[in-house]
Amino acid sequence: MAMIEASDLSKNYAGRPAIDRVSFSIGEGEIIGLLGLNGAGKSTILKMLGCFLLPSGGTARVAGYDVDSDPQAIRRQIGYLPDTPPLYDEMTVLAYLQFVARLKDVSSADVDANVRYAMAKTNLEEVSDFRLGELSHGFRQRVGIAQALVHKPKVLILDEPINGLDPVQIVEMRDLIVSLRGAHTVILSSHILSEITKTCDRILVIDRGRLVAEGSEADLEKRLTSSMRLICDIDRQAPEVVANLAKLAGVSSVKETGGGTAVRLILETESDVRAAVAQTIVKGGVGLLGLTREDAGLEGLFMKLVKAADSNQARGA
Repeated sequence: MAMIEASDLSKNYAGRPAIDRVSFSIGEGEIIGLLGLNGAGKSTILKMLGCFLLPSGGTARVAGYDVDSDPQAIRRQIGYLPDTPPLYDEMTVLAYLQFVARLKDVSSADVDANVRYAMAKTNLEEVSDFRLGELSHGFRQRVGIAQALVHKPKVLILDEPINGLDPVQIVEMRDLIVSLRGAHTVILSSHILSEITKTCDRILVIDRGRLVAEGSEADLEKRLTSSMRLICDIDRQAPEVVANLAKLAGVSSVKETGGGTAVRLILETESDVRAAVAQTIVKGGVGLLGLTREDAGLEGLFMKLVKAADSNQARGA
């Protein structure tokens, strides 16, 4: 069952597209990450799903309700954490969450139970009597998620929940978000590429307002396995071997670095030609010291996806 559906969702400012015909579907209980550089349009998408901005075009439905015609119904179904948590520094954690619960129409009989649920999920019991202004940034982020949870919404929308956290706080926040899987549908944004894959079931890659790719990290990597960079270390300079490598089917370029007894060859390839490369080097009488596929990580993956999308757009695809 789809909990969130967007079809050709668009947002224009002064006639210029900030979000350009984005379509996706999110199933009940999934954790989905919007991945993109700052300014890519992630927050704009979340604000439209949260009914803080009206779309300029297309449609979006959350928990079965349309963002255009049923914004109040959607607000009752979602918990929203903006990039800056909406906190009142003079209130204690407990008083603030009780206040938010009442604002969100939690019945008087359920306020205490719901507040305990939100505090337990976010590990806030130890600071329940602290004033919000006394809390560290990490705890303030936790309170921000607790206020989004306090009415037990079907959908959680989290805008950059790990922004500004230290390494320990990031791990704690990651564990918190993962613990919400199944009980809530979660969509979150981040530009911290290595972290989003550790919390999310799927990734939506956003670049300049466009959805350029979606899937798990493994799915996205499969799209790019036809192109890779190979690093070959050989025991000496070998111009003839380099020339033969450049002639191999699937090799687009060979670059030589170093010299003397330490030579490194960097091959840009259009397919996995490691076996042919190794065979060519050995047949040439040159010692093969190492042959590895360069792992650019998710950062490299993201940049390749963006470049591929730009290339397709330039061709009118």
